[in-house]
Amino acid sequence: MAARPEISVEQAALLDEFERFIHRDPARRGLVSSEPLEVGQAASAAVRLGHGQLAAAAADLAHFGRRVAIVTGFFIPHAQPPSAETDGPSGSLFLAHCLQEMGVDTAVITDGPCAATLRAAASGIDFPLDRLFVAPLKADDWCDEFLQSDFAWDLTHLIAVERVGPSHTPESADIGFDVSEEHHNRCHNMRGVCIDAHTAPLHLLFERLPDFRPDAHTIGVGDGGNEIGMGAIPWSELRRRLSGEQAGRVPCRIACDFNIVAGTSNWGAMALAAATCLLSDRVDVLEPWSQARQQAWLEHIVANGPAVDGVTGRREATVDGLPFLTYIQPWEGIRRLLGWND
Repeated sequence: MAARPEISVEQAALLDEFERFIHRDPARRGLVSSEPLEVGQAASAAVRLGHGQLAAAAADLAHFGRRVAIVTGFFIPHAQPPSAETDGPSGSLFLAHCLQEMGVDTAVITDGPCAATLRAAASGIDFPLDRLFVAPLKADDWCDEFLQSDFAWDLTHLIAVERVGPSHTPESADIGFDVSEEHHNRCHNMRGVCIDAHTAPLHLLFERLPDFRPDAHTIGVGDGGNEIGMGAIPWSELRRRLSGEQAGRVPCRIACDFNIVAGTSNWGAMALAAATCLLSDRVDVLEPWSQARQQAWLEHIVANGPAVDGVTGRREATVDGLPFLTYIQPWEGIRRLLGWND
């Protein structure tokens, strides 16, 4: 791929504000900081994980995106009822919808346990169901088949949004790795519980992509450390920031070319969509997405998926334990910057 065109000073200022809105830490996981940097303080990984990644990912997607696949879905087996969580599906489908509106052929990938939630999300905005791909739980062969499919032949970007990936091993971790062997290379929730039985190994798409599409780029969006993309951050840095005795087995080892860290993964996906529209001179795509429309769509997903809050486990239109009016604040901030007041 050729070099990306430069981002203007005005665009860079807006993108920095977008990133500031999503760098809030409602769950107090310690991966992003809601505190402003002090004068003269470097915005390094030690202060704001993922700083600058939103702008870099959006620029790459805006200038080179022609065909995109988005992987999402986080199943909550202990919820009532067991289903995918609300963080992930709406952010992924929103991003997919915006890209489609801009002429980018986009598909969304999930697995069997999360399929009903993703179908509800797609039907709620008339996203084409033939662009929703569902993998079986035993997906090793399926991943190769997808990467050899007609759709993936011209793939420019593979994106993960709130999609869990396998934990570190002694070979992938850096200093001080002290995780017991039974938790190596396993998918865990934030409690450190292995969830491989409910999760297809869709991380294999990212590991095998270079064999099929070596020029395609990858983007990871996450909020807790256990998502695909977080392997771009050293294990020891994530271990230091996460709390609890399970913290060492939570971080995912799968890295992406760009890694967006946000307070909720939906925020990261929504900001990526907004940033890509901005850099493509297509902010008109975003105008219909008022607070009321976002709320009605989330309620539709919960009712028809179903979907549950990943923190509370309840079937309600909340995300990561946040009431809707709190959850939607970053999106409202982005809309205000673009000139819309809901």
